[in-house]
Amino acid sequence: MSIRTFLAAAGAIACLGGMPFELRLAAADESVADVTTDTATASATEPADPTVDVESAAATETATAEKAVTETAAAAATPAAPVAPAPAPVPARPAKKPVLIPGTGSLVKGVGDDFEDEAWKWNYNHPKSSEEQDKRMRGPMGRSVNGRWFEGPKRGTPDVVKRIELPSPGLEGSTHGMLIATLHAGIPGRTTYQMQQDDLIYNMQKVTGRGIAVGDSPSVVTRVYVPPFEQWERRNGPTFGFRAGCYTHAIITGEDHPDKGKFGLEEYWPGMFICFEPANPKKKTQDSAYIRVRGGRNGGEIRGPKLEQNGWWTLGLSFSPDGMVHYFASPGVDELTMDDHITSQYPYGYRTELLKTFFYNVCTQDDGKTWSTPWVVDDPKVYFIKRQLATSQQMKTR
Repeated sequence: MSIRTFLAAAGAIACLGGMPFELRLAAADESVADVTTDTATASATEPADPTVDVESAAATETATAEKAVTETAAAAATPAAPVAPAPAPVPARPAKKPVLIPGTGSLVKGVGDDFEDEAWKWNYNHPKSSEEQDKRMRGPMGRSVNGRWFEGPKRGTPDVVKRIELPSPGLEGSTHGMLIATLHAGIPGRTTYQMQQDDLIYNMQKVTGRGIAVGDSPSVVTRVYVPPFEQWERRNGPTFGFRAGCYTHAIITGEDHPDKGKFGLEEYWPGMFICFEPANPKKKTQDSAYIRVRGGRNGGEIRGPKLEQNGWWTLGLSFSPDGMVHYFASPGVDELTMDDHITSQYPYGYRTELLKTFFYNVCTQDDGKTWSTPWVVDDPKVYFIKRQLATSQQMKTR
């Protein structure tokens, strides 16, 4: 189905369980201002009468000389006006310390998805799982036909997971992406009137087993289409998440974990949320969005950059051998650079040991009638830099 059909300005309808889902295209108006330049006309002065009276001229010359001497003396007696000091030079902004840029190294073969396969399909298997809310994991859970994506057991699948044509040109050669949106987040059959979220998780263990050690400098890059604000859910707060599942050794904090409070393998989920701030007439603000980073050393979230434009964005997470997580974001679909670096953190004070997988969140207010913002993602990829193992000859020479 064409994105022009699915996201038509007249309002295309995608139905799931009888619930309408409307997506709209936004059109931008352009205007051109005309500038007119006026030209001023200079006036000419007629020459003076050439006849001169000699005596009058001499008297006039003497008086002029005396006046000049008087003015010169007065000027010498008047103190000079103070000169304003030159402004201090603005110090140059120090260059950022280089960190691991997402997309560095080699692609992990067999990991990622370009959504170009016409047979790509999502099997929902409702009712969705909601282990986090009511301790119920409802199987069999949703899964893509290609086996690369599955429903999150903690919070369940988005209500719409669909391969569609891209809403606007993105990566070169790419024509399709994955649309995710939700209406009934949280517990099936129950309305909470609170912010809830659904998860779509990449099945990376199918290729990498337990995960990729940070000694191999793994990173994840994805593209996401930020729609016009007219299509956003009118709710202040997070609406989309791009996150990673990670492991480290620490005191286990999971509420339902049998070894809670003991030292062991702890799982956690750093990443980035795109958050919406609706227009506020009283504060004279317009609709806007920004990135929120999860998280800081103490577990708190960090406000990141404002999204200065809609359309395609490139998001990236990287995990360096020291266990630090690096967060990147950039408008467009170009490769990430150090100019796109937001921050580097040890989330919750943890040092990452393994990258298990990556996933997307989609959030809504769960009122039973308001759809989430529609998100289109494309071409997620995972990279690594293989460690150089010392040879026996190198060990002998040390």
